[in-house]
Amino acid sequence: MNTQSPPSAAGIAGASLPFRLWTPEERQASLATALQHWQAGEDVWVYGYGSLVWRPDFDFEERRLATLHGHHRALCLWSRVNRGTPECPGLVFGLDRGGSCRGVVYRLAGGRVPTYFPALWDREMSTGAYLPRWLNCTTEAGTVKALVFVMNRANPAYIRALPEPELLAIVRRAAGRYGPCTEYVVQTAQALRAAGIHDARLDAIARRLEQDGRPLPEGA
Repeated sequence: MNTQSPPSAAGIAGASLPFRLWTPEERQASLATALQHWQAGEDVWVYGYGSLVWRPDFDFEERRLATLHGHHRALCLWSRVNRGTPECPGLVFGLDRGGSCRGVVYRLAGGRVPTYFPALWDREMSTGAYLPRWLNCTTEAGTVKALVFVMNRANPAYIRALPEPELLAIVRRAAGRYGPCTEYVVQTAQALRAAGIHDARLDAIARRLEQDGRPLPEGA
């Protein structure tokens, strides 16, 4: 089934925006700022709302469902490397202002922070599109302060909410070094469902993509 969509107006505009990767020095400076009040050996919590739900890439001591207030999950970030290219950008999730977001928090052993956090910064802060913040997350076992990557609205890669047909057209066309944008969106939706997290808007988008007849991630 051929579901290739023509470039959308937003997709064309996204491809024309300035783009550059952060240098290792910029990432290191950002990491140092985020950890400036961390006490060596102290366990830390990390909040996941997108791919960190199904691919955390670090060992953890504990995992809990958690709610973050003040931000919501949205496909609001242009991806020109992981799930798109500079010429044909895709969309990935960010935490935009307003509402709340159901996700997960991971507790990392303090002794492993110096090992895991540089890799986490390489993954999440490659373009400086997020703002690392320590925010309260509500869990059934109590509130924890976790590292949260929220959307930097001042970054050129930020895009406000798009009409669903335009959003779908962008996602269907894009692919990057980690694979098709479609797989990323569908796999995130599936991981949230498996965790018992209900996101009605994402579910609707993912089901439209699943109906396209494209190959889905293994286990879908």
